[in-house]
Amino acid sequence: MKKIIITGGAGFIGSHVVRRFVKNYPHYHIINLDKLTYAGNLANLRDIEHNSNYRFVKGDIVDIEFINKLFEAEKPDAIIHLAAESHVDRSISNPLDFVMTNVVGTVNLLNTARHHWRGNYDKTRFYHVSTDEVYGSLGETGMFTEQTAYDPHSPYSASKAGSDHFVRAYHDTYGLNTVISNCSNNYGSYHFPEKLIPLAINNIKQNKPVPVYGKGENVRDWLWVEDHARAIDLIFHKAAAGSTYNIGGHNEWKNIDLIKLLCRILDRKLGRVAGESEKLITFVTDRAGHDLRYAIDATKLKQELGWVPSITFEEGLEKTVDWYLANEDWLKDVTSGHYQQYYQEQYANR
Repeated sequence: MKKIIITGGAGFIGSHVVRRFVKNYPHYHIINLDKLTYAGNLANLRDIEHNSNYRFVKGDIVDIEFINKLFEAEKPDAIIHLAAESHVDRSISNPLDFVMTNVVGTVNLLNTARHHWRGNYDKTRFYHVSTDEVYGSLGETGMFTEQTAYDPHSPYSASKAGSDHFVRAYHDTYGLNTVISNCSNNYGSYHFPEKLIPLAINNIKQNKPVPVYGKGENVRDWLWVEDHARAIDLIFHKAAAGSTYNIGGHNEWKNIDLIKLLCRILDRKLGRVAGESEKLITFVTDRAGHDLRYAIDATKLKQELGWVPSITFEEGLEKTVDWYLANEDWLKDVTSGHYQQYYQEQYANR
């Protein structure tokens, strides 16, 4: 039995990865390591929480003593590392939090893995999940490839760039079996409603203003989260040590066009007059250092591992809207913060 620690497994992307591995690989033992901050929610994994090959562990990757004890107790064969502070606005307000989790936390995991796996690097793997934001901003043309130079512009992207560099350094210096993937913006179920798509869905549904930065001209490449989890599965099992893959949806949208599409979908699903929800769009002061455009070239992933997105953006967005409309209790619990109070009580002495 292969034993895998998935960090950040109660978060948005992490929960989809955990679910996929638990369901698709019953002979693996999956340990979900999560600090359970505001973005970590065990309700995201209620459907598999009692599976025999799954276990949850609450802990902080910044706590090196805890990480060492976890490795000693579990003796994992692999790490899939998704735990990260990931919201750009929060990084502008509290950059040190991002340095601690994204850089120090990653180095803690690398150091512990290097120590415990010494002599067995060929039988182990450290998979680091990163972002396209490390590459900086594009103009109206061009795409990010695996050879694009790093040029981060926010404390968040700088912290992720730093963690990427450390992962590569541990492969080149110590021979650790590492792989990295850099993905574009994800969307789908269980997404915390501070991010653009779930925030817009929630606000439109409640007839609240939908904030859009600047003039809404910023362009992002959107990737359905379940396609991302499928790509992580492929890369984890098939990629060569030391390799990097970009994961993108081949799906660029201006923010304003995306919001208008959501308005049309929700007008139809909520029985509103066409164009009614667009009246909620409210332009707000642009974010500091806001990158104009991201676009991922995922050709390498397609050519070497055969991955392509499985659904169109319109199909994925329909599925996403349907999920949020059908899961009002989850959304209310998340936006109220009640689940965090429960975790504080549940894990107070751990």
